[in-house]
Amino acid sequence: MSDIIHLLPDSVANQIAAGEVIQRPASVLKELVENSIDAGADFIQILIKDAGRTLIQITDNGKGMSETDARMSFERHATSKIQSAEDLFALRTMGFRGEALASIAAVAQVELRTRREDDELGTLIEIAGTRVFRQEAVQCNKGTTFQIRNLFFNVPARRRFLKSDNVEKSHLLNEFYRIALVNPEIEFSFFDGDDEIFHLPASNHKIRIESIFGKSQKKKIQQQLLTIETSTNLISIHGYVGKPEFAQKNANQYFFVNGRYMRHPYFHKAVMMAYGQMIQPTENPNYFIYFEVDPQTIDINIHPTKTEIKFENEQAIWSIISATVKEALGKFNIIPSIDFDQEGAIDIPAGTVDPAKIKPPVSSFNPNYNPFNSSSYKRPSFDWEKLYGSFESSKQGGEKNVFGDKPELNDPDIAVTPFDSGISDTEPVQQTIETDDQRSANFQLKNRYIITSVKSGMMMIDQHRAHVRILFEEFLREIEQQHAPSQQVLFPEELELSHDDALYFEQIIQNLNSVGFEFFRSETNIYQIKGVPSSCNSGSVIELLHALIEKKRNTAIETTTAIHEQIALTLAENSALKNGQGLTQEEMADLIDRLFACSDSNHTPDGKTIITIFSIEEIQAKFR
Repeated sequence: MSDIIHLLPDSVANQIAAGEVIQRPASVLKELVENSIDAGADFIQILIKDAGRTLIQITDNGKGMSETDARMSFERHATSKIQSAEDLFALRTMGFRGEALASIAAVAQVELRTRREDDELGTLIEIAGTRVFRQEAVQCNKGTTFQIRNLFFNVPARRRFLKSDNVEKSHLLNEFYRIALVNPEIEFSFFDGDDEIFHLPASNHKIRIESIFGKSQKKKIQQQLLTIETSTNLISIHGYVGKPEFAQKNANQYFFVNGRYMRHPYFHKAVMMAYGQMIQPTENPNYFIYFEVDPQTIDINIHPTKTEIKFENEQAIWSIISATVKEALGKFNIIPSIDFDQEGAIDIPAGTVDPAKIKPPVSSFNPNYNPFNSSSYKRPSFDWEKLYGSFESSKQGGEKNVFGDKPELNDPDIAVTPFDSGISDTEPVQQTIETDDQRSANFQLKNRYIITSVKSGMMMIDQHRAHVRILFEEFLREIEQQHAPSQQVLFPEELELSHDDALYFEQIIQNLNSVGFEFFRSETNIYQIKGVPSSCNSGSVIELLHALIEKKRNTAIETTTAIHEQIALTLAENSALKNGQGLTQEEMADLIDRLFACSDSNHTPDGKTIITIFSIEEIQAKFR
């Protein structure tokens, strides 16, 4: 029987490695930009087309490579970062495995141009599917340029599993943020086709944070952040945490260690516990925290993406992080404290009172008081008793009016306007006072629930949830029919989005137009709101649109029906009746009729109960 174990060809081995290292276009961007940083570049330009499917181009002004190094860089486990296993515990570079370029070349068409500063000519290499097609000397600028074309061209199954362009762009931007935030001394330029999305000059950490996330915030992000800084034998921490009042569901949260982005749920919990009860459970604070530790106390070589890092002293560092964040919140008076120097406080003249004049308090009592003798106690009289007496006399005599010379309520010739209802004095009484024949069986409880009688007993309806169900089906119908009435805005509002949010907004803008919105794109990622749905309430349209973008960001489902339902539900929740809003008998009756005309009158689109019925038996049981 022949032997069955054999070595895989390099092309197959590289494709297998690419499955771990190169998962999507964002992985290519990460690996190549990290190589540029290791090469000492202070300017890096990124260009993508079709969300990285067609082209990813990375250009830097680093030290470049020689002809031999350029060819060797595409071999598996070829690296300039480490020499031995001991170097793994003293890493100061971004890459070290030597797998990235070999993996990229196995699943894409790669063109490399590179030149060192002292060389007259550079090197051009073209490689695809691990096969080298051309290598020659060329004239090029100092540094390195990689062009990655047709990613996964020879692995069609992997290419089919890529998400939509907007989703892949979002992943590309997330990788870009992670690199740009931790390297503010490097100038970055990011192009999507012919549009320059970001141009980030060299700066400090705080300005870099503002440059990236400033447009997506209602208030300058620099005013939302508190500085944190501490240094111990184990770790040095610096960075920024957000003020509690600016916490949000989709917060920007980043950890960096020794210039490298990382995920660490354990340290994240330390930050969250430092905030305690200052934020809602559903909200998260912004934070950008940078760690500096001895490389020998961490292990980066856990996963090919190098975002999972093991710390030697996790428990001690957890305590340091929590204490540092608490100190920042307390130092800037975020945590409430007792202030004894408040304006208007009682001035206590210390040292000016004669102690001889200070007398102890004296209590007094009635020695003849008998609690069992009712005649010994006489309740004091109050002014309201006189008012009540006048009212009784007025009622009996019919001539006096306690409230002055105003007309009596029972005068049929005079119109009555109760309180300040806005009804003129000339309107007839019948318009403000309902007769018994006009009364309906509906009753509004606490301006929140509608109570009505049914055959089986008593029915209680949540008016807000009922209106959500009604509007949801109306908006959904308008989206599917691609037509809805629009109300033009006299003074158009301006919606300014970050590029990341704009990607999600582009996915839903057509559906928003179908329900009555009208937008005009004035600049890149800036939209003017020309029209809104006629059934949309007068609240903030900007907040509504941000809520829609947030829902789209948090939902992985990309089917058309699911997107339509998300938009319809968000619009319905925003436009529905609010709790505490009073309704007339006609409005209550109309709401009930429209509710029972819905496909499901018992539950909201997200499964909340709308109607509760109390049977006669249940009501009778309460009186036993």
